[in-house]
Amino acid sequence: MVKKALITGIAGQDGSYLAEFLLSQGYEVHGIVRRQSLENPSGKLKNIAGVIDRLTLHVASLESHLSLYKVISQVQPDECYHLAASSFVSYSFDDESSILAINFNGTHHLLASIKDVAPKCRFFFAGSSEMFGLVQDSPQKEVTPFNPRSIYGISKLASYHLVQNYFRQYDIFACTGILYNHESPRRDFKFVTRKITSSVAKIKLGLQEKLFLGNLDALRDWGYAPNYVQAMWLMLQNSSPNDYVIASGKNHSVRDFVECAFRYVDLDYRKFVELDPRFFRPSEKIPLKGDHSKISTELHWQTEKIFEEIVSEMVENDLKIFSNAQ
Repeated sequence: MVKKALITGIAGQDGSYLAEFLLSQGYEVHGIVRRQSLENPSGKLKNIAGVIDRLTLHVASLESHLSLYKVISQVQPDECYHLAASSFVSYSFDDESSILAINFNGTHHLLASIKDVAPKCRFFFAGSSEMFGLVQDSPQKEVTPFNPRSIYGISKLASYHLVQNYFRQYDIFACTGILYNHESPRRDFKFVTRKITSSVAKIKLGLQEKLFLGNLDALRDWGYAPNYVQAMWLMLQNSSPNDYVIASGKNHSVRDFVECAFRYVDLDYRKFVELDPRFFRPSEKIPLKGDHSKISTELHWQTEKIFEEIVSEMVENDLKIFSNAQ
């Protein structure tokens, strides 16, 4: 019997890679998209353009319980991967209402619908290292105390507790993957990693002169997105729901990323990068770095590409994009 999977955020970086992976595993794949995405498929749906004819897309909103209820009732998925979220990590609290409404309420609407009309459906929630926030220890494990410092992290943590509650109270197979930063050529341009690789490509091609960045010494745990979606799938194949940290377990600085990207095109980053105070984020005394030993031991998941390979792949992709645009 063919398994059916439902993915929120299917047009995003993770959703598109997950859709391709599930199709390769023989799944019938359904995705939730917004109406404006269908009206502009070449822009909003470009990540799934190669497989869109093998997908079934449904228009719904995370802010609408009824629309999600209708989709789940119609599809009757065996697995649901909740990847969609408002992903802007704001520290000003200006956007807290919309971020909470999308991230927490969307998770609640999905879980409530599954409980009512598809209680056998297995549910994966994409958590975030931002749930840990200001940490006292590094690396962080599943038992590390949470201390979020952004409204995004707070919304993800609230959803994490909701997922646990649905498992305990209603016996729903529901679990959370605590995802650290993961990159790929499909990363959105608003993220610093894609800003760097696209700028490097433009500078190499003579389309841009300078790259303006914030704190080059900020540390991140960067992994590879196609590898991380396989971890999501493994979690839902488990005999019982369990939460896992999904991370590379290694820290690199923004400077490392910049240097590696410029080195790929044989340029010295120091000639092109300038610091701009507007892009500085609050620094962490102890950096976020994940310990993936639990998922590696229990589900035999391993990281695939090393840092330098990820950066090189992203730069090469952007070189092709901007070369073709000339």
